Amino acid sequence: QVQLVESGGDSVQAGGSLRLSCAASPYPSGNYCMAWFRQSPGKEREEVAGINGNGITVVADSLKGRFTISEDKAKKILYLQMNSLKPDDTAKYYCAAGKVLVVAGCARINYWGQGTQVTVSS
Repeated sequence: QVQLVESGGDSVQAGGSLRLSCAASPYPSGNYCMAWFRQSPGKEREEVAGINGNGITVVADSLKGRFTISEDKAKKILYLQMNSLKPDDTAKYYCAAGKVLVVAGCARINYWGQGTQVTVSS
């Protein structure tokens, strides 16, 4: 059982930055992937970025250059750095843990966090 707890969500103005954190207990090891998803009202949940145990990352094409995923295994934390935020980035952001990182992102998700809200105003 992996518990995921997100933090760092906030209300910011367009153009601002935020860094989301996801504390995992225990932190996955071996063959795994960790990812950030987001969902806004009326829209389907979409994957933002994923990372595997070898440090390979995948970021949604529309977010490349603005969003970066990283992890600190020693601290057992997954991060999402978000820059140049836009009102369209407003959503609840979720941390997830899965089994394998593929081209499209983290697959075989088996754990989810409760989410943290990001609101970007124009």
